[in-house]
Amino acid sequence: QIQRALRSLSIPLERLHIMKGHMIQDMCKGLSRQTHAQAKVRMLPTYLCSTPNGTEKGSFLVVELCQSQVRILLVTLFGDGNMSPHMVYKIFDLPEGITQGEGEALFDFIAQCVSQFLAETFSSDTSKPEERLPLGFVFPFTCQQTQLDKAELLSWSKGFNCSGVVGEDVVKLLQTAINRQQLCHVDVVALMNDTVGTMMTCSTEGRPCEVAIVADKGSNCCFMAEAYLVETTDETSGRMCVNTEWGCFGDDGTLNDVFTPYDESVDVESYNPGEKRFEKMVGTLYLGEIVRHALIALAAEKAIFVGVNIAVLKEKGVFTMQHIMDIINNEDGISDVKRILEVLGLQPTERDCGRVQQICRAVVGRASTLHATGLAAILSYMCQTRDLETLMVNVGVEGELYTGYPRFEEILMSVSRLLSPECMATLLPSKDGSGRGAAMVTAVALRLAALRREVNEVLSPLRLSRSDLEKVQALMRQEMDQGLGKETNANASVRMLPTYVSHTPDGTERGDFLALDLGGTNFRVLVVHVTEEGISMASEIYVIPAAIMQGTGEALFDHIIDCIIDFQTKQNLVTDTLPLGFTFSFPCKQMGLDKALLLTWTKGFSASGCVGQDVVQLLREAARRKQHLGMQVVALVNDTVGTMMACGYDDPKCEIGLIVGTGTNACYMEEMKNVGTVEGDQGRMCINMEWGAFGDNGCLDHIFTHFDKVVDETTINPGKQRFEKLISGMYLGEIVRQVLLVMTEKQLLFQGKLTPKLQTRDIFKTKFLSTIEVSNGLALRQIRAILSELEIDASFEDSVLLREVCQTVSLRAAQLCAAGLAAVVEKMRENQGVDQLSVTVGVDGTLYKLHPRFSDNLQKTLKDLAPNCNVSFLLSEDGSGKGAALVAAVASRAANAME
Repeated sequence: QIQRALRSLSIPLERLHIMKGHMIQDMCKGLSRQTHAQAKVRMLPTYLCSTPNGTEKGSFLVVELCQSQVRILLVTLFGDGNMSPHMVYKIFDLPEGITQGEGEALFDFIAQCVSQFLAETFSSDTSKPEERLPLGFVFPFTCQQTQLDKAELLSWSKGFNCSGVVGEDVVKLLQTAINRQQLCHVDVVALMNDTVGTMMTCSTEGRPCEVAIVADKGSNCCFMAEAYLVETTDETSGRMCVNTEWGCFGDDGTLNDVFTPYDESVDVESYNPGEKRFEKMVGTLYLGEIVRHALIALAAEKAIFVGVNIAVLKEKGVFTMQHIMDIINNEDGISDVKRILEVLGLQPTERDCGRVQQICRAVVGRASTLHATGLAAILSYMCQTRDLETLMVNVGVEGELYTGYPRFEEILMSVSRLLSPECMATLLPSKDGSGRGAAMVTAVALRLAALRREVNEVLSPLRLSRSDLEKVQALMRQEMDQGLGKETNANASVRMLPTYVSHTPDGTERGDFLALDLGGTNFRVLVVHVTEEGISMASEIYVIPAAIMQGTGEALFDHIIDCIIDFQTKQNLVTDTLPLGFTFSFPCKQMGLDKALLLTWTKGFSASGCVGQDVVQLLREAARRKQHLGMQVVALVNDTVGTMMACGYDDPKCEIGLIVGTGTNACYMEEMKNVGTVEGDQGRMCINMEWGAFGDNGCLDHIFTHFDKVVDETTINPGKQRFEKLISGMYLGEIVRQVLLVMTEKQLLFQGKLTPKLQTRDIFKTKFLSTIEVSNGLALRQIRAILSELEIDASFEDSVLLREVCQTVSLRAAQLCAAGLAAVVEKMRENQGVDQLSVTVGVDGTLYKLHPRFSDNLQKTLKDLAPNCNVSFLLSEDGSGKGAALVAAVASRAANAME
């Protein structure tokens, strides 16, 4: 019978693995918005988003509501890594009956204790503290928290049952009671339970603690979860401490097969049968009871206490945790065990004493093993959700089982290691989690609130309101109208250049066409075959050396012709004279489809003798110099027009082209009657807006921030292309770097340490923004890898803040782009005289295509600013190549029709 009893209290390793899996499933259920209500492991958010970093300082009040007492503490932190906080406290006994009376009376009593404590603590000091005293409230009951300082009581327990509190915000109740005591300088800023406090008190400088276990009368665990997984809150950045409330694990029956008859008896006799079944197997409040019922059952089977009166064991609560500890921690053999049992009123034999000791060890060993299984579930979950191969984490531990049972730590470590071999936990003993830890929670809350205020101050100029965006939209429309006007064009910052492209593809184009795509340090030569079956292409990329980019125009165009000859030779096209569409992605004044004067170089080009010249003629002259007759330049387009044309081949509704890459620009089909800069009123023409220069006349100065000005001043064209410098990929990384410099100087990031690399211009690449802003939470390892490239040792909080900076800068870029586009689609709607416009935008550019949020933010803002326009977006496949060839094809089709 003894062996059977011991076996029933021992859980095999395979069963522990299954239990760990069930707990992880229930944790996920508890975190999910859909299944949270059904979960037994409640996974309650605490709204605590950081652990102490050692810089916290100041004085903090703590109110701890205990079983029969109220403890008031004043904790002073000195910013020394939290190594030596100064603590003063006083304990007040709860008056009889108050735990069953009115809630208001309970909170009034707590407030009176605070008042008396402050009067006594500061009595020697004649000047009562004028500064505000932040207060942390340790409230050890199950609450639904919606903020750090807002929590509704779900249910009383532990013998409390005050009226008028369940469903109410307990922070508000305490603050109201404190205010009634005229303690206007005391602010309740945080509510927590003792588990969270345990975690916080174990975090010191350079040693964050991210998990805590309380193995006491009750049992619980909390840990720092990825915030985006806590779906019951709106927080998506960084981490949040989650209070698992794992005591209810198994209430759905998943522990039935390991629940012994002794556990059943304890459960039936409890005040909440069927609830908190896991806690009843592990909490020190219940372990004595489990042993008592095991002894009663074994006595009934005549396995122990044969012929002995065991009436004393029928009395609930007679066998306590202290008895268990005294029995199992006894090193002096059986005599002390015999004495303990005799004091209880039993007359044991020596064999009885040995068997009681075995049962006590089994019950406490099982409790320790179950704690280890719960810990293993949490560690494995953290490891998986952080996408780590190995998790190394500190675990704070507190409670009677931990301090009283010498083997608890050994069992906790060995069993959790067996169940979660990928996780390395270090146990840290907690010092007064509900007191000192509560002060830490309060201190961290204030540190984060101060940090948030300063961060918002730095980022607020980059955050645009709806009215800001409406103003940008109106200004863009104003500049568009000026750019189209014959008299006003010269003074407009948006040039609205006619492209002489008057049709989009209609699907009847046929033939072979060359395309030349020049828009950056690389350029491409393509041959495009347009047949009834569709389009096929071949292309090659060629490099333009910096010396040629910044040399003479003659050398630049000679180099381009050399590359075209090389390509045509490889493609066996030397004998053919093919129509060529030339994508030239620099601001030009187009005089005809095949005639365009270069207005200015951008993107690092500065070849001499080109500005003011016809670039088609420069290309033709280079071909003559090289005696190359295999091409006929029929059309010059920029990449934006090419993008529109390429998408127009697939979607006839595509009448807008948008580029958001290294640079940014847009074009659209305008009614000829509105184009004052070209003769004729019939039909339509594609207008190349050159909107990158929007604001060069100062009309956008109100949204230009300090960061934008610094970036602008260090470019090769200060004061030019100012709209582009707010939006395009060439500049966003540098804007972010400027924000990081200011934040580091203000001690908001990287502990105020500026590295030489971070001070290097253009070191922060725009592609970093895409990596950092991935939508599935926080790719912490990737962010740290980027920062280590910049020789920055970043904390987790630094990584979260860096992500926020990137999001702010890229969101503004998308919103400004949308404001510009809203002006375009609204103008087209007015041109067509319709209530609802339906149009497609052909879009290209690495920022739009590769950034994880840019396209969504752009489309959402556009919908908001232009609600009467139904705008679809079509990603361009090679607009500047295929698109240029299609312009040549449409031009050839029109020329053939004329003939």
